[in-house]
Amino acid sequence: GQRYVSVISAAARRMGRLIDDLLSFSRMGRTEMHLAMVDQSTLVADVIREGGFDRTEPPVDWHIAPLPTLRADATMLRQVWINLISNAVKYSAKVPHPRIEIGVRPDASATECVFYVQDNGAGFDMQYVAQLFGVFQRLHADAEFEGTGIGLANVRRIVTRHGGRVWAEGCVGR
Repeated sequence: GQRYVSVISAAARRMGRLIDDLLSFSRMGRTEMHLAMVDQSTLVADVIREGGFDRTEPPVDWHIAPLPTLRADATMLRQVWINLISNAVKYSAKVPHPRIEIGVRPDASATECVFYVQDNGAGFDMQYVAQLFGVFQRLHADAEFEGTGIGLANVRRIVTRHGGRVWAEGCVGR
């Protein structure tokens, strides 16, 4: 009987996370944007500290470049950074020496900044890259890496609302 209760409890927690993530996804598409100048370096540092990502086991080797200040909705961009950083931490947690780089580089046309979050974790096969930013799309089994499949869809929605674009590059095991 205890095993059944445990299974039901775990399923209920998973369903609760899924519902919360769906509500967040829905809100990000309809919420009015409040644009202001947002220091991305401060925002990233806050997300890492508040999320406890600086206290992981094994400890992450962080490499964070200075990031610019942008006119954006701070609440929405906080969610973008939370999703990207938590994914990098999650997918690199199984390597002996996780390393995460966060930075920015101007694109070739110099009309936009290209932010990046790079890790040395599980990686993914580029043939499935189109699925990454879809709702409920996951490239790893739930038993291997927990998640709802909504985080990166939320990232795409928020970045698109800000006039940007999002993509991923990867390789299995890197």
